[in-house]
Amino acid sequence: MNHFLRLVLFSLLFASVNVAFASEDGHEKTEEDEGFNVSELIMHHIKDAHDWHILDYTNDSGEEVVVTVPLPIILFHDGQLDVFMSSEFEHGHKTVTKGSNTYILYHNKIYLADENGGITMSEEDGKHVIENETPWDFSITKNVLSMIIVSIIILLVFISVAKSYKKRPGRPKGLQAFMEPLILFVKDEIVEPNLGKKTEKFLPFLLTIFFFILFNNLMGIIPIFPGGANVTGNIAVTMTLALFTFFAINLNGNKHYWKHTLWMPGVPVFVKPILAIVELLGLIVKPFALTVRLFANITAGHIIILSLVSLIFIFESAAVSPGSIIFVLFMNCLELLVAFLQAYIFTALSALFIGAAVEEHH
Repeated sequence: MNHFLRLVLFSLLFASVNVAFASEDGHEKTEEDEGFNVSELIMHHIKDAHDWHILDYTNDSGEEVVVTVPLPIILFHDGQLDVFMSSEFEHGHKTVTKGSNTYILYHNKIYLADENGGITMSEEDGKHVIENETPWDFSITKNVLSMIIVSIIILLVFISVAKSYKKRPGRPKGLQAFMEPLILFVKDEIVEPNLGKKTEKFLPFLLTIFFFILFNNLMGIIPIFPGGANVTGNIAVTMTLALFTFFAINLNGNKHYWKHTLWMPGVPVFVKPILAIVELLGLIVKPFALTVRLFANITAGHIIILSLVSLIFIFESAAVSPGSIIFVLFMNCLELLVAFLQAYIFTALSALFIGAAVEEHH
């Protein structure tokens, strides 16, 4: 138990140091920046990036060294495909020229550099607007790499479990014994009550959704590489997952489902067009609710933890650190619960919506 507590405290302290360094990572920091910018730090963490920041340190010469994992940059512009590593940007300090295109990294987004090799800004309604063109960006970003890692982990886990069932049917052991209760929970408590006889058809899809969200949530809690990516806190990811559910609902919906959606039986004719509009809006509301619920809950957890750690650097006092670490420890434990809870809610609602679409008319 003492070893476990030491490991947890070390992880939290490492996360604190990582948080401090993240604000100094050199991506867009200028000499005009003063003090500790909490909002910039938080936004930097929850947003995607073209490299994976590990830590910063000062070498013997007094120079700041940024340690990152460079990721592949894949850009397409004017019929030209350019592939290179993010390290060529030197954390936003250099432009990269490939053929007729010159690229610049600014606030973790890639633009085509202007005539002076920089960014052209204009002001509209009191807001700064970037006028530079943007290329088509197909890069392997931090979130993409994290999803690849999680996908590989899921494949290895389930291939191992499947082989174990062939060798020891009915006698779970090791990883098989750990995963079996989770698989049966999804099947018996989520899928079967909502889908009944259709369970076998949709079980693989819903199991994939559940474990993909769960594993990404858990990886996001880990403060050191390859953890810490805010995958399910990225609205593009949650929207894609919700769209899979949307297509599963509407491509498998039976005639009774569409009849109740487009021309509700048992109500006056003049009311039917109004209900049809409401039901069609509901087709959009369902995936939207799935998208926002997962995105908002996971992002909120990351923001709260980072805010608590930032208190140490805001007050610039070690006296604040014990209280911050205690609250961060509590929030991390709560995030473990949220990781499972959000995977459960997304899967349960997906099963409920699909079940309503494929339910046989009684």
